[in-house]
Amino acid sequence: MAGVASRRLVPVNKHLLEELCELASLDERTRSELVASGELFDGYHPRMAAVHAANAAALERIVNEWGWPGKSLVGEKGADAAWTVLQHSIGYPGLQRSCLPLLEDAATAGEVPAHQPAFLEDRICCFEGRPQRYGTQLDWDENGELSPLPLQEPDRVDSYRASVGLGPLSERVEQARIEARDEGATPPEDFEQWQRDKKAWARSVGWF
Repeated sequence: MAGVASRRLVPVNKHLLEELCELASLDERTRSELVASGELFDGYHPRMAAVHAANAAALERIVNEWGWPGKSLVGEKGADAAWTVLQHSIGYPGLQRSCLPLLEDAATAGEVPAHQPAFLEDRICCFEGRPQRYGTQLDWDENGELSPLPLQEPDRVDSYRASVGLGPLSERVEQARIEARDEGATPPEDFEQWQRDKKAWARSVGWF
C-alpha cells in the first residue's frame, strides 16, 4: 500500500470525498435500519457484513491508489469517513493491520486525530486476543454489562486515553451502557456459547 496521501501537495479531491462519505453513510443507514427492526444485535447480521465487505474493498482500492486519505486530500469529513469504514472492516484483518501504520503516520502529520490509530490498535489487539491499551473496545461481560475488554495496564489507561484526546474510561463505559439501553441492545443469553462463537468467527476470517 501507499503511504500517507496528505504528503502530496494536492487540493481536496471532491470526488474521493463524496465516495468515502457515501460509504460511511451506507454503513450508518444499514445499521440504523437494523437497529429499528431489532435485528442488529443477533450476531453479525448478513446485511451489515455485506456492507462492510463492499466498503472494505472500496477502501482498499482507494488506499492502494492514494495512500491513507487524510484531511489534506479529502477534508476532515472524508478522513473521518475513511476511518469509520476501516474500523468496521472487522472481517478483513489484513486491511486493518496494513492500515494501522498508515494511520499512525497520518496522525503524526496532523492529518487525522490521534484517537483514530488508538482505536484501531485496540481493535486489532482485541480481535487477536491480546489486551488493549486505550480501553476503546467494550463488549458484554459475564454479568450482562458492557465493559472494557482486557486492558494492558488498567492503572494507566486513563493516562493513555488522555494522550490521544479521550476522556476517562469510566465516563465512556457509562455512556456506552446508556447508548446500548436506548438502542435496545441486550446481553447474550448464553455468554459462554457466545464467546465460543466469537472466537470461531475471528479464526474463520484470519484474526488468529
